[in-house]
Amino acid sequence: MAKGKMSDFNSEYSRATKTVMLIAIAVFATACSPQTSERDGNKPTQRPNIVVLFADDLGYGDLSSYGHPYIRTPEIDELARQGQRWTDFYVAAPVCSPSRGALLTGRLPVRTGIYGNAIRVYFPGEPWGMPGEEVTLAEALQDRGYKTGMFGKWHLGDGPDALPTRHGFDEWFGVPYSNDMNWVGEPDFEALVKLSMSGDVEQQAMFFARRAAKYAAPEEAFWEAPLITSRKVDGEFVDTTEQPTQQSTLTKRYTEEAINFINKSGDDPFFLYVPYTMPHTPLFRSDEFVGKSLGGRYGDVVEEIDWSVGAIQDALEKAGVLENTLVVFSSDNGPWLKMHEEGGRSGLLRHGKGTTFEGGVRVPTVFSWPGTLPSGVVSEIGSTLDLFATVMALSKMPQDSDVTTGVDGFDLTATLLEKSASPRQEMPYYRGGALYAYRKGPWKMHFITEGAYDQGEARTKHNIPQLYHLLRDPSERFDVSEKYPEVMADLLAAAADHQQSVNIKGPLFDRRLMPR
Repeated sequence: MAKGKMSDFNSEYSRATKTVMLIAIAVFATACSPQTSERDGNKPTQRPNIVVLFADDLGYGDLSSYGHPYIRTPEIDELARQGQRWTDFYVAAPVCSPSRGALLTGRLPVRTGIYGNAIRVYFPGEPWGMPGEEVTLAEALQDRGYKTGMFGKWHLGDGPDALPTRHGFDEWFGVPYSNDMNWVGEPDFEALVKLSMSGDVEQQAMFFARRAAKYAAPEEAFWEAPLITSRKVDGEFVDTTEQPTQQSTLTKRYTEEAINFINKSGDDPFFLYVPYTMPHTPLFRSDEFVGKSLGGRYGDVVEEIDWSVGAIQDALEKAGVLENTLVVFSSDNGPWLKMHEEGGRSGLLRHGKGTTFEGGVRVPTVFSWPGTLPSGVVSEIGSTLDLFATVMALSKMPQDSDVTTGVDGFDLTATLLEKSASPRQEMPYYRGGALYAYRKGPWKMHFITEGAYDQGEARTKHNIPQLYHLLRDPSERFDVSEKYPEVMADLLAAAADHQQSVNIKGPLFDRRLMPR
């Protein structure tokens, strides 16, 4: 492959309507093309409930079962003990909005446009948000008779047409974006853009120093986060907003709403999605968890999330549905290292949030399904991209049509239920619209490396890509590209095949910078 071909793609990907997508027959013949399991005889005959618990900025090393010596997470650890703890599980992007969009659609952000090259995530007042033609996991499960509820952070657009209830959730209670996006007495999004373009370095430095001090010693009065309740009543959407909300109560309130949803679901199968607001900074926790953890305020916040996981598990057991429920716990990206003690840790992995090093995109992930999943540590490759195809396989009945055409995820059913080899043997690492790295088996190749949030190295495009063996060197310390020319050739070819399969859609986030 010519070295100059590792550049960003700019071509538009024209999508069909949602109805056509649900019935279209297409095959993406790539190394990362989706595969479905034909082992229908091995999967349960009853539709399982699906629970996805999704932390925000939780690092690979932030749980005791993943090696943290001071943050105690007994509930998540118990899920891992009686379920499966995955060691090589990835998100599709190292920042929030693209990662969440990929989880819900099973599609790479560059296919959906849910990414940005200049703007990294969705900000308040977003005029677009989740594209209407994309089929979400909630919509697909609704079509199969599932009740769907979301309780937590959305971050896929805050306009009326973008809210979760417009994209498959029967009800939603949560914040529309990150909890640090409604500053009191600080510049809004438009003012931030003007400031960044002003060239006034001194003013920018003063502004960021002031914000950093507030992150380090957060007070409720510094932010006015909106808390939205949304549901459909008599065919009409009813949205109410509480603003400002008390952030210290968010984890507890999400948990209470999730438990209420479980209790009222009755005999219908349900999809419960709980994307926690934290440990994204600013960090807040309820009074019961203040000073509880040896790991400081960050530890307090993680331990309250752990409490929430336990409370939801207890509710599933009391409702008599625990043994018919697949629970997945994961994180949207790696830790925000710039926040120092207020941020998390990526353990032995290199770097964190915002980067395509392992610490930015490899996340702690646990699967639990008592009586169905064999327990143990799984070191196969998996991704949140795979949840869509996996859940569709587990929930499919003979009368159901296949809705996984066009997704980038794999059906992990055989890996989960039988400990078979994962169908995912490769993983692309995108930052914005550019392919920065590519993994195949134990090998990872970096075409471009770059730090994030003023930490780490400057953007470097490598004439000779870097090569790491992740099983022997998970910290990506030793470039062995000179030792393995045959591996280099193989990965270059695999990455080229992948790129040929992807028509990159323009970045939706950056549209806010265009004249209107």
